[in-house]
Amino acid sequence: MQRSNQYSFGSRIRFSEIDHTKQITLPGIVNYFQDCSIFQSEKLGYGIEYLKEHKRAWVLSSWQVVAERYPKLGEGVKVSTWAVDFKGMFGNRNFSIEDENGEYAAYANSLWVYMDTERGRPARPPVQETEAYGTGEALKMDYASRKIKLPEEMEKFPGFPVRKCHIDTNEHVNNCQYVQMALETVDEDRRVRQLRAEYKRSAVCGDTIIPEIYKDETHAVVKLCDTNDSPYAVIEFTWE
Repeated sequence: MQRSNQYSFGSRIRFSEIDHTKQITLPGIVNYFQDCSIFQSEKLGYGIEYLKEHKRAWVLSSWQVVAERYPKLGEGVKVSTWAVDFKGMFGNRNFSIEDENGEYAAYANSLWVYMDTERGRPARPPVQETEAYGTGEALKMDYASRKIKLPEEMEKFPGFPVRKCHIDTNEHVNNCQYVQMALETVDEDRRVRQLRAEYKRSAVCGDTIIPEIYKDETHAVVKLCDTNDSPYAVIEFTWE
C-alpha cells in the first residue's frame, strides 16, 4: 500500500551488501532503512546540514527489524519509509523493503528522539517539521516492546576500541555499527529472523566496548558496555 507521506527509492542488491551466500546481510538491510530515512529528510529540507545548523538531531532509540527473507545479488528492491506518529519529543517510523513482486522481504518499526544537541537533552520538534513528514498508517506487524529484558547470566567477552570507521556525522558510533559488532561477537551462521535494538547512549571514537552475551537455541542477547559495565546498546537476535 502506497501512503501519501511515504518516501521510496529503488535499488539492486550490490556485491558490497552480500555475504558468502550471495544474499544481503542484516546490516545491509539496516543500512537501507537508515539511508531511506536520511534521503527523505534531505528531500524535505530537514537533513543533516539543517539539523546541524539548528543544533538538533533525530536520535534512534530502538529498532525492531523483521526479515522475511534476504534478497540476493542483483535482485531489484524498493525501499520505503514513512512516519507513523509524533508524540512530544518522540517519533515513530516504519520501513519496508519490497521485492520485484511487491512482497515484503523485510520491514521495521523504530522509535526516535528529537534532541537539542547543544544542551544534550530531548526537545519537542517544531510543528513545521512534523507536518512536513506527515503521518501514515502503521504496518500490520507483531509489535514488540522496545525494552529488551536482560538475562540474569551473561558471558563477558574481550573489549575492543571504537575506531573512526564506526563513527557517523553525529560523531557517534553509527546505529548499524552496534548491530555489526553484536553479530560478530555472537558468531552464528543461523539467519536472523528478527532484530531488536535498544540504544542507551552514544559511544565515541576512542571508547572501549565490552560485549556481554547470552545465547540459546532460539535467540541471543548482546549487551555492549563501557568499562564500567554501563550499556551503550542492547541487541537481540531471534533465529529463523
